[in-house]
Amino acid sequence: MSEIRPDPLSALSVRARKLGFTAPHVARLSDIGTRPGARLQDFVAQGRHGTMAWMEATLERRGHPNTLWPEGRSAVVLGLNYGPETDPLITLEQTDRATISVYARNRDYHDVMKGRLKELAGLLARDTGQDVKVFVDTAPLMEKPLAAAAGLGWQGKHTNLLSREWGNWLFIGTILSAAELEPTLPEADHCGTCRACLDACPTDAFPAPYQLDARRCISYLTIEHEGPVDEALRPLMGNRIYGCDDCLAVCPWNKFAQAGREAKLAARNDLDAPALADLAALGDAGFRSHFAGSPIKRIGWPRFLRNVLYAIGNSGTPALIEVAGEHTHSDVEVVRNAAEWACNRLSRAN
Repeated sequence: MSEIRPDPLSALSVRARKLGFTAPHVARLSDIGTRPGARLQDFVAQGRHGTMAWMEATLERRGHPNTLWPEGRSAVVLGLNYGPETDPLITLEQTDRATISVYARNRDYHDVMKGRLKELAGLLARDTGQDVKVFVDTAPLMEKPLAAAAGLGWQGKHTNLLSREWGNWLFIGTILSAAELEPTLPEADHCGTCRACLDACPTDAFPAPYQLDARRCISYLTIEHEGPVDEALRPLMGNRIYGCDDCLAVCPWNKFAQAGREAKLAARNDLDAPALADLAALGDAGFRSHFAGSPIKRIGWPRFLRNVLYAIGNSGTPALIEVAGEHTHSDVEVVRNAAEWACNRLSRAN
């Protein structure tokens, strides 16, 4: 007599809720097609990936999940809500203070999610008898198209995942399984004629709806881009020193969103509009200590200080000239350049 296995998603679904995740959604990998990979190829061909050479290097592997793992048959996609308790754009008005993207105001979400996803993957492997692999935005897996195919949401005009239940404040975790699982229905696009996210972008980084040019995106410029930022874009960055939430925060679907309940992702008080002068004075060791466990730590002190100095230059606060001036003799060229720019800009504004 053959062994009767339980519903493969039953135990996983119950445990996922207790761990703070959304209900699991499933996409069958054979149904995904080649469109996501083709869109990515077009994105790279136009140079819109900027200096992210790793994206071009892994282009073929990103085309379809089976190029990453041929044995995969299904993708189980879960979201973790990190919705802010207050409007994240309020700090933009406090020009002598820094604005940090909501997702980076506490622990690195990779660390928070990975262990929990592995636990869920273990349940899935147990109940299907098939191998699994876990992904949290650290491998060449196109998670947003997968999440859309599974029905967790749809990719909005800002290219981010958007949900009628959670707005666009969701981290995505994926479990690939060698089991054939029953797929859930994909979600329709509910953006309609709205273009709030496109109009909110400070740097006009959207050439068209559903298209992004990373070279103009503040998230890319402050996190991924290593060298000096184009001088024409620096004033548009305002006091955003790590990431940008403008296109996310203005989405009308957020009216249905809830504040995140995960304590490890709740904003630290000292990262909610910290003073630019204090950040500029951290030094390398202070930076590493202050941002231990934070995703901010991975960009390193020079790039972080560059961002802070751009924000100081945009502050309109003459008292910060002295703060910027302390870095005009830095041995790091990108820091020295940013400090000189900040001093000149503040001097002209005085």
